[in-house]
Amino acid sequence: MLKIEDLNVYYGGIHALRGVSIDVPQGEIVTIIGSNGAGKSSLLNAISGVIKYSGLIEYEGQPLAKQAHKVVKSGVCQVPEGRIIFANLTVHENLKMGAYLRNDAKGISADFERVYDLFPRLKEREKQLAGTLSGGEQQMLAMGRGLMSSPELILLDEPSLGLAPLLINTIFEIILEIKAMGKTILLVEQNAFKALSIADRAYVLEQGKITSSGSARELLADTTIQEAYLGKKH
Repeated sequence: MLKIEDLNVYYGGIHALRGVSIDVPQGEIVTIIGSNGAGKSSLLNAISGVIKYSGLIEYEGQPLAKQAHKVVKSGVCQVPEGRIIFANLTVHENLKMGAYLRNDAKGISADFERVYDLFPRLKEREKQLAGTLSGGEQQMLAMGRGLMSSPELILLDEPSLGLAPLLINTIFEIILEIKAMGKTILLVEQNAFKALSIADRAYVLEQGKITSSGSARELLADTTIQEAYLGKKH
């Protein structure tokens, strides 16, 4: 579904992504793991059309647009790190913002119901200002808002960041439910164990380069990966 070849991103003189190539097959969860500053968010931002890059990004066999609104319209949405919800709007209004490029009223109404089924807590708080939600609820809202754009490919940037362990489990269960809805997911996540536990395949990004890749199960069993990212010593 998504094919990236020789992707390079520069911030002035800093070469943030160095010839990155990845594949994201339809219907799978593909995760990118790596330490802070490895270039994980830069990768998602390049796909989303937020930053400039060189190289090839293909979506469903065609070059992906480089303008953010066109990327969303093509069926790709990003749930950004730090959630970035509209604090002064209600939960319902935030979700509505996710559908701002759509004009299919029946489809939007159906997706509201799907999102509220997936996140019952949001239904309970639909008239509440988003800024008054807990961190976990705000993450649910950010994910729900992304789903309101009716994407086929969802880019998740650090969905567990700053959340309590119990909520982290809930978020990862919901990611699996989203996959079961037929969505494809590219997951960037510092919690490598959780990410590898639910993903189909994985890539390791270090200092802007892909240094390892394979099935998530293979990487989970790799002693080098365990020591570097899972806190296990051998």
